[in-house]
This record gives sequence, C-alpha cells and structure tokens, in this order.
Amino acid sequence: MDTYLAITSRREVRDYEDRPIPADVERRILEAGRLAGSAANKQPWRFVVVGDVSDLSEAVYVPENVLKAKLVVAIVVDWKGSAPFDAGRAAQNMMLAAWNEGVGSCPNGISDRERGAEILGLEEDESAVVLTFGYPARKRDPESRSAEEWIERANRKPFDEVVKPL
Repeated sequence: MDTYLAITSRREVRDYEDRPIPADVERRILEAGRLAGSAANKQPWRFVVVGDVSDLSEAVYVPENVLKAKLVVAIVVDWKGSAPFDAGRAAQNMMLAAWNEGVGSCPNGISDRERGAEILGLEEDESAVVLTFGYPARKRDPESRSAEEWIERANRKPFDEVVKPL
C-alpha cells in the first residue's frame, strides 16, 4: 500500500473479528515499533505483549477494546524528556505497519495507574500506552478511495486552522 494512502485511510478500529493475527504479521508490527526513530537513538521504550488481557482490561479506559483484540501491546517508557514523543513514533509505526497488513488498531490509556503498573511491571517513573490490534469487524478497503477522498471524509480540523505560516 502507498504510505500516504495508508496514513490518510487509517482510522481507529475498536471492534475486531475473531481471527488470529499470524505470527509473521505480529512480528512485522513489533519490528516497526522497534525500528522507530528516537532522540539520540536511545530507544527509551520496551514493548510488553500482553497474553492474558483480562486483568489489563480492568485497568484501561475502554475494556471491551482490549478484550476483543488479538494482539495487545503496551509501550512502556519513562515519561520524561523526549521519551513520550519517541513512544508516539513507535506507536504510529506499529499502527501503520498493521494497517498495511489489513490489521486495525487503537490506542487505549491506563485509567487505573496503580493496577496498570502492577500488571505491566512498571517502575515508579514509567507509564504506558496500550495498543490493540485485530482484523476489523467491519471490512475496510483503503484502496476504495483516493487519499484526497479519505482526507475529505476525515473528521479533522481544516488544514488552514492547523497549519499556520510564520
């Protein structure tokens, strides 16, 4: 898939088919995150692949999303300096790599910090964002529209409101 089309057509997917993600696709998603750029190449993250999601589902904002996912990954970082930005880069790489494989994704935050830290083994200064992955329950075909058509359908602020010349 064309990278720009992948960016313009990707949407959050919160409802997944009951179909496993093949191991090679899972590996590609995780590699995409691992290879993300980071300040001074520090790679300030670790990825926790969550097997039993039942406990974690009780510590996030949208439990159903975690329970229905076929792959759940927590990106763990120390939230100081540029680490949050770097974690975002890793997350976006993973979500775009997934979309390239027809796999949807959605970020989910930790609502119960204490419980989330216990489940994920977080250190005192660490925090995490949870990414869920799965094949979309509602079929989506990125190539059914042009990038421009996807942009027109996006629920986003207008370009001129976001982009300002100096």
